[in-house]
Amino acid sequence: MKKISLFILTFFTLWLSAQTQSMKWKNVIFKSESAWFGTKEASEIADQVVLYQRNSGGWLKNIEMHHALTNDDKKELEQLKTEAKGSTIDNGATTQELIFLHKVYAHFPKESYKKAIISGLNYLLEAQYGNGGWPQFYPLQKGYYTHITYNDDAMVNVLKFLQDILNYKDQYAFLTETHFQNIQTAFDKGINCILATQYKQNGLLTAWCAQHDENTLEPAKARAYELPSLSGYESANIVLLLMSLENPSYEVINAVNHAVYWFQNTQLPKTKFEAVYAEDGSLKDKIIVQTKEVNPIWARFMDLQTNAPFFCGRDGVKKDSLSQIDWERRTGYAWYTNLPEKVLVKYDNWLKNKVLNAKEKGKNQFQKVVAQDGSGDYKSIQDAIDDSPSFPYERVTILIKNGVYKEKIKVYEWNSNITLVGESREQTIIYFDDYFDKINLGRNSTFHSYTMLVEADDTVLKNLTIANTSGEVGQAIALSVTSNRVKVVNCNLLGNQDTLYASGNGNQLYSNCYIEGTTDFIFGNATALFENCEIHSKSNSFVTAASTDKDAKFGFVFQNCKLTANENLHKVYLGRPWRIYAKTVFMNCTLGSHILSEGWNNWSKPDAEKESFYAEYQNSGPGSDLKNRVEWAHQLSAKEAKKYTKETIFSESKSINKPWFQID
Repeated sequence: MKKISLFILTFFTLWLSAQTQSMKWKNVIFKSESAWFGTKEASEIADQVVLYQRNSGGWLKNIEMHHALTNDDKKELEQLKTEAKGSTIDNGATTQELIFLHKVYAHFPKESYKKAIISGLNYLLEAQYGNGGWPQFYPLQKGYYTHITYNDDAMVNVLKFLQDILNYKDQYAFLTETHFQNIQTAFDKGINCILATQYKQNGLLTAWCAQHDENTLEPAKARAYELPSLSGYESANIVLLLMSLENPSYEVINAVNHAVYWFQNTQLPKTKFEAVYAEDGSLKDKIIVQTKEVNPIWARFMDLQTNAPFFCGRDGVKKDSLSQIDWERRTGYAWYTNLPEKVLVKYDNWLKNKVLNAKEKGKNQFQKVVAQDGSGDYKSIQDAIDDSPSFPYERVTILIKNGVYKEKIKVYEWNSNITLVGESREQTIIYFDDYFDKINLGRNSTFHSYTMLVEADDTVLKNLTIANTSGEVGQAIALSVTSNRVKVVNCNLLGNQDTLYASGNGNQLYSNCYIEGTTDFIFGNATALFENCEIHSKSNSFVTAASTDKDAKFGFVFQNCKLTANENLHKVYLGRPWRIYAKTVFMNCTLGSHILSEGWNNWSKPDAEKESFYAEYQNSGPGSDLKNRVEWAHQLSAKEAKKYTKETIFSESKSINKPWFQID
């Protein structure tokens, strides 16, 4: 009986080994039973994985590392260890080897495995860019390989690996506290990079490209048939990663909400991508067919401006249908995906459990919820504000659920230290329709026409659309801010003339906003910094009308903004002085062709040419040509430009503990 049992055991072991050898390397790692990682075979494979690792700490891609090696193979790999070129995170490389070694290490705590895991982890940390992204190869290889790489989940795989370490520290007890701190820092930077690279289309966040330029963060081209685009597949796994975060920040919530909205509007219902086979079983073609099935699919590549699916062969020419590209690319690439459906299925529970119910669970700082359907604490935004404590010591945060709120809102002086955050920017809409003649209160009627008025210091507005919908009827303010230390983040400010009144003696920050209008649609005397905003002109007129106080060091400062316009506009000025001491500066901005060559206008005030300060620094785009700028405008020197930092611009606006513009 013992001989029979030994024979059966030996046969079963050989059978398992044969099964493993027939599997793909990725499946060995992720589909093998947990107990298998404690077998001798797994340990022997782990020894080979260590042998494949380069001294840089990384691994090459597309290698079936579980296939047996000869002695000559092993000698060659030993000699190649010093060759760092080719180490990568592409196609799951490096992260999957680290996951495999960790699974085996739990059963066989060999020093060589631990050393390899630490070396691989250090490789990932070293490869990360300062902006939080990861290149495809490290050490860097020339070409598109240096781009921040979401393609095939390269960067997401790294972040998920780091996340697992942070979530299961006890399983990585061999790491030091310094390791854990560095991992946390790298993970946070990676998430911030994801948030920073989410593409804005007409002022709204959408999704991600498969790769982004490592310097500008803009969508970038990879191979000839991989043009800059919005990606259905890569974006889905990015969102699933964001949804996995505990205690998501406002920025993460906003990113997810916008991406889900984009997925909902780009799905291709009643469409199927299917293979056509010849009689001998070989692949004949891949085609798109109409179907009655309700499961939607998404294109791999979608146009950055229109979201229209497109396709591309090795010639690099964009086509609008799959049938137009060559057979080799048509059948040899994943042009469609259904992965975003997984996001949509999970979204409602995520929203309920990690966002809307957060205040009851004590996981978040949302203290009040406004919802028109009665599911929150209030149905009216103004009611929530009015029911907030006056001059609170702790910040009061009001979550406004998606809806269209027709309200004329006032954040009174005593409602300081308050945050109004929308569930999503494009679906949390606040509007009213007052305007100068409708108000009819004399020459100052403009200032009563606001949709929202902020008089309170230390106010934060996030993820909102604030609109004055009165139309082109003269002065009509959407947002009026007359207080100090106010942040407006990721908001749409919509109107026509006088859209944004940025005024008062305080400091204001407008970040990642879309601001549109016709005439003087950004006006006032505040010290205001606009960063990474889209400033959109709807008519041939003037963008800004500053009324900066005489002794103010700064007025309106625009940094890294994009100035766009409706079609056929060609006569837009950067600004004119509402008062003669106006100060307005555009730095590192992209100026469209609608900007006039002279740039600035004196509003028929000759004294303004002497007293105002209008300047530019390293702008780009067709409207940035300086040859015909008015003589009284300035071009900043590099030394002067260094003074335009947040800390310097807002130096006279102090807050406790940390700078006010860093407070949520």
